[in-house]
Amino acid sequence: METIRYYQRRGLIVEPAKPLGTYRRYPPEVVARIRFIKRAQALGFSLGEIAVLLQSPSTEGCAQVHELVQAKIRTQRSQIDGLTRRVHTLERLLSQCREVRECAGCPLRGHLSCVEHWQDLGIRAEGFGTIAAATGLE
Repeated sequence: METIRYYQRRGLIVEPAKPLGTYRRYPPEVVARIRFIKRAQALGFSLGEIAVLLQSPSTEGCAQVHELVQAKIRTQRSQIDGLTRRVHTLERLLSQCREVRECAGCPLRGHLSCVEHWQDLGIRAEGFGTIAAATGLE
């Protein structure tokens, strides 16, 4: 129920009248709109982007929707590439770990401890300076 109220506050759905002493009844159009919102979220769209998708169809709006979807595709492809790199890195490290008998020489721990490898994992180093300094990893 909090989700529905949040959608109402964001202007994504309208709040129906509440009959005295009973629950609000949502008309089929509102239920369909909520389903639309949930499906769009499952595809990775933010509520701000969904607000654009929910706008009344127009030539200008259609072009905006196309741009939004193309940008979402680019973003998700980039995320897939990053995740693929991370999986390959983890697979390589796991393979190396299996070759090492002692935990002290674990390639995974060494890799994660080394600042130079952060980018290889797709993790931005900015913001980690204080962590690195506090842990002696600079």
